[in-house]
Amino acid sequence: MAKLTKNQKLAAEKYDKTQSYGIEEAAKLVKEITTTKFDASVDVDIRLGVDPRKADQMVRGVVALPHGTGKDVRVLVLCTPDKEQEAKDAGADHVGLDDYIKKIEGGWTDIDVIITMPTVMAKVGRIGRVLGPRGLMPNPKSGTVTLDVAKAVKEVKSGKIDFKVDKFGIIHAGIGKVSFTPQMIKENALELIHTVSKLKPASAKGTYMKGISLSSTMSPGITVDKGSITGL
Repeated sequence: MAKLTKNQKLAAEKYDKTQSYGIEEAAKLVKEITTTKFDASVDVDIRLGVDPRKADQMVRGVVALPHGTGKDVRVLVLCTPDKEQEAKDAGADHVGLDDYIKKIEGGWTDIDVIITMPTVMAKVGRIGRVLGPRGLMPNPKSGTVTLDVAKAVKEVKSGKIDFKVDKFGIIHAGIGKVSFTPQMIKENALELIHTVSKLKPASAKGTYMKGISLSSTMSPGITVDKGSITGL
């Protein structure tokens, strides 16, 4: 059996990995067991009773986190010239169209979110093979394909995130930073959990939300007691 590091021992003293914790306590614990020297991200994992291979059981959506993500989200807006100033005024980091499409074709993907317009999706589709695997492809369902680019930029910058179940039936999303207060972590986590809870596919049978855990970069996962969350 591998020896535990000093930090792993400290974490093990503060919580029991075989136990589940109320959402409030889990939010406090995730701060206590994180030992990174940088401001680590806090993540929520939700294991769902769905089969993502079936199109009618694909769970995806968007959520506006009340306290944002704590991350400076780099936004690229691919739009027509008449929308460029609007996008810049809203806080977009990069704005353009053909020049950025060419850069992306050359391998540049130094951004977190791409927002575009329905009228230019034919051009954006050309770089789908680059954007798709990186999770950067704009999608109307996540609000990143819209004529109101300014509104979309402001929402993303203020903490709107999109989520999607992976092939293992798990939704994984960053909901804040360890520097957040336990209350902020708890409220952001609850916003995501309640949003996902309303998206159960009609064809999914049995228990929908099978398990929830809270973790940070490099920390072990803390199992959240679903009974501590009202409305589930």
